[in-house]
Amino acid sequence: MKRLFSILATAGLFVAGTNTVSAKVVAAAAVLQDAAPAAEKGFTQVLKEQFIQGGAGFMGIVLLCLILGLAVAIERIIYLNLATTNTTKLKLQVEDALASGGVEAAKELCRNTKGPVASIYYQGLERAGDSIESAEKAVVAYGGVQMGQLEKNVSWLSLFIAIAPMLGFMGTVIGMIQAFQKIAAVGNLSASLIAGDIQVALLTTVFGLITAIILQIFYNYIIAKIDSLVNDMEDSSITLIDMLVDHKK
Repeated sequence: MKRLFSILATAGLFVAGTNTVSAKVVAAAAVLQDAAPAAEKGFTQVLKEQFIQGGAGFMGIVLLCLILGLAVAIERIIYLNLATTNTTKLKLQVEDALASGGVEAAKELCRNTKGPVASIYYQGLERAGDSIESAEKAVVAYGGVQMGQLEKNVSWLSLFIAIAPMLGFMGTVIGMIQAFQKIAAVGNLSASLIAGDIQVALLTTVFGLITAIILQIFYNYIIAKIDSLVNDMEDSSITLIDMLVDHKK
């Protein structure tokens, strides 16, 4: 009898333990199931939701600034990369052309080479028959033209960098004004009453700053690229004048 009682007691404890473990497993599964939708949200989804909550007015304008700014930046980057030339190699080729075929051979080489440095070489060689002073003036004048081509539309990029955070701040100010208007209309301060307006106000500022930061990175890269090309143009101009002087001797 005692043995039967011990077996029944052991079985009861086993069943009770199994039920406890099962309950814990079920509870853990429920928690994981509730947390799954939140975990499935990626950065893009969260960003999209925050953008929608910010309102279509100012957020749409900030997004337009980002799109136009990126379009200008990509166009400039492609143009500047295509304008980049191996100036050392071009210098050696022009020297060889001058030595073997004269000015016309050097002009033909520069005509078939892309980039502002080759264009400056061509303009200097075009007036090499007049005098060294004429060639130098042509190189300087055309260098200014090429610099303007390199800097084309960059001012628009700087404009979008300045406008984006200003629009964000304007959205913040308008959102705060709406929040205070609600407080004045109701007559008491309630966090739930103004939380939505304050959230919208802060979101416009955040997205305006993000837009400005992204465009600023592209802007600095473009300016550095332009400075590098301008330095190459100046060095090449001096080199060309020296080559023409040596060729006329």
